[in-house]
Amino acid sequence: MSQDIERVYTINLGKVLLSPDNQRAKRAVNMIKEFARHHMKIEQVKLEEDVSHLLWSRGIRHPPRKIRVRMTKTDEGYVLVSIYEGEEKSIEKEEKKAEPEKVEPELEVEQKPEPEKAEPEPAAKLEPEPAAKPEPEKAEPEPAAKPDDAPEFFRKKVEETKKKPKSKSKD
Repeated sequence: MSQDIERVYTINLGKVLLSPDNQRAKRAVNMIKEFARHHMKIEQVKLEEDVSHLLWSRGIRHPPRKIRVRMTKTDEGYVLVSIYEGEEKSIEKEEKKAEPEKVEPELEVEQKPEPEKAEPEPAAKLEPEPAAKPEPEKAEPEPAAKPDDAPEFFRKKVEETKKKPKSKSKD
C-alpha cells in the first residue's frame, strides 16, 4: 500500500437526534467512526482535532446534522478522518454573496436623512402643542403656587388641606 487512498463523504448525522440530548455529540463521533470502518474496510479510525471541534462547537446537545469529511487510508494501517476543505471555499462564497446584501441596506440608511429634513417641521408643530397643554396643567398647580390669583374657594380649600395634616399629626 504505497499510495494513500482518499475519499470524500458527506455523513448524515440525523440519527444522532434519536439519542438522549446529553449524549448526542459523543454519538456523532461514534457514528463517524462506524461510517469510516464500513466504507474504508479498516478497523482503526482516527479523527482529526478539527473534526472533533466541529462536532462539539455547539455543545453536546446540538451537533451538526451533516458533516463533509475526507477519509484517507494511510500506510500505517488506519483511516484518518479530516474536514473536507472544499466546504470552507463554499462558505467563503456565501459570505461574499451576503456582503452585497448588507451594502443595499446602507443605501437605504443614506436615504433616511432626507425624511429627517421633513421632521423639523413637525417639531415646530409640537412646540405650540406643549404650549396648549401646560395651560390646563398650570391651572391646577397655580392656586397652590399663587394663592393671590386664585378664587376665594380655592384658597380656602388649600388652607384647609394644609391645616388638616397638621391637626392630625398633633392628635
